[in-house]
Amino acid sequence: MAGSGSAVGRRNRAERWLLAAVGMLLVVFLALPLIGLSASVSWSDFVAGLGHPLVAQALRLSLFTTTTSLAIVVTLGLPLAWTLARGTGRGLRALEIVVDLPIVIPPAVAGVAMLLAFGRRGLFAGWLYPEGWSAAFTTQAVIMAEVFVSAPFFVQAAVSAFRRVDDNLLIVARTFGASPLRVFFRIALPLAAPGLVTGAIMSWARSLGEFGATLMFAGNLQGKTQTLPLAIYTALESDLRVAQALSMLLMLVAFGLLLALRALGRSSADAPGSAP
Repeated sequence: MAGSGSAVGRRNRAERWLLAAVGMLLVVFLALPLIGLSASVSWSDFVAGLGHPLVAQALRLSLFTTTTSLAIVVTLGLPLAWTLARGTGRGLRALEIVVDLPIVIPPAVAGVAMLLAFGRRGLFAGWLYPEGWSAAFTTQAVIMAEVFVSAPFFVQAAVSAFRRVDDNLLIVARTFGASPLRVFFRIALPLAAPGLVTGAIMSWARSLGEFGATLMFAGNLQGKTQTLPLAIYTALESDLRVAQALSMLLMLVAFGLLLALRALGRSSADAPGSAP
């Protein structure tokens, strides 16, 4: 019996190792491009690439548009997420699907759709642009494209965070006479804050990496609509060193954001009153 038990234990360990080895194939596949990018850029090339005039303009534009788009997403997304989280009914579920749709729509399709809706000859052009002006191929178009593709990430996270708020606390607050707005701002927002910050980080990261919708709806105009991903696309045709430096920069930003999300998750789990 003892021999049989040890044999079963060895077989179980072997199977676990087999599963781990198969899973590691995916890890290796995901890591190799990142290793290739890191190994191909020396520190001097990285610094020299970031010193190119193309980089400064694209960096300033990306910081401005992503910050603006995040402010819009948070301002409009918070009340929407609260409504979706606290409400019931088929209408709200259908609305939630509409909000999530940009996640699965290809970015190029999103760009074409925005062009057909908000372009100079778009469906709503006569209503939006009575003077003939159009948001397409302007800095405003970059912000609009980033809001479109990044909003679902924040709304999803905010809905999940609001749904984790204890209903009893909200009921008690209403019982003591707190208005719906006071309950929202004084109870729901502080309790859901870690999830909201996570959603904001994910939304900002999606805006920073946006390429397809921006290219289709805003174009690739240096200093006007050329964000960091579009600058990489442009640099690949003329100066590979610049493209490598910008790619490394975005990868380092992404790595830093992931570390921040991990730290936020640990601090949220360790907070008093968190679930064990």
